[in-house]
Amino acid sequence: MGDTRAIMVKDVPLAERPRERLLQVGASSLSNAELLAILLRTGSSNESVLHLAQKILAELETLHNLHDVTIEELTKIKGIGPAKAVQIKAAIELGKRIVLQSSIDRVSIRSPKDVAHYIMEEMRYLKQEHFIALLLNTKNQIIGKETITVGTLNSSLVHPREVFKPAIKKSSSAIIIAHNHPSGDPTPSKEDIDVTHRLINAGELIGIDVLDHIVIGDNAYISLKEKGLFAKKN
Repeated sequence: MGDTRAIMVKDVPLAERPRERLLQVGASSLSNAELLAILLRTGSSNESVLHLAQKILAELETLHNLHDVTIEELTKIKGIGPAKAVQIKAAIELGKRIVLQSSIDRVSIRSPKDVAHYIMEEMRYLKQEHFIALLLNTKNQIIGKETITVGTLNSSLVHPREVFKPAIKKSSSAIIIAHNHPSGDPTPSKEDIDVTHRLINAGELIGIDVLDHIVIGDNAYISLKEKGLFAKKN
């Protein structure tokens, strides 16, 4: 009888229900569990939606893990069927797209921080290394973003031809290269530095400057140029 799981949302005072609380105090004032409960809408016959939301967060251990949770992982949680799992995944994907949304041709790059801000949320959670090139016009505005390789970064995979091909196609005046470290530590490796020098030299030959190489970690980044690792090798 004392099991709190049996307390349904309809039994909770109106002012304490997640949807009503959001209307009264705003979304930013709600807990993670309350926000998730609103997405789920209903619990089960013997479990409130709020308790179900709390259980999901407990199973995932951290909110960070919700970012990459799969439909299969969600449906393994008792009380979560395909419909609820799809609702959660759709909301997560929409959140990702909101973060990433911007008018790509109007973003100006003035510093490594601007680059990190532009790509951090997209790259910090990736499980594999992604090597990308940001294509810039003469005003250092982004006119394109290309994924060059996926997988462990090495000079044999990052061929100058593949890096500069989209830049030439879009008449870019310069590029900024970037990749992520799935470990979360953005410290550049020797291979990172070697790849950078190779591309700087190639860019000089074809008239497209490589302005920087940004390594993305978990909410941290390193600019090889800022670190003095950008000197060209002949």
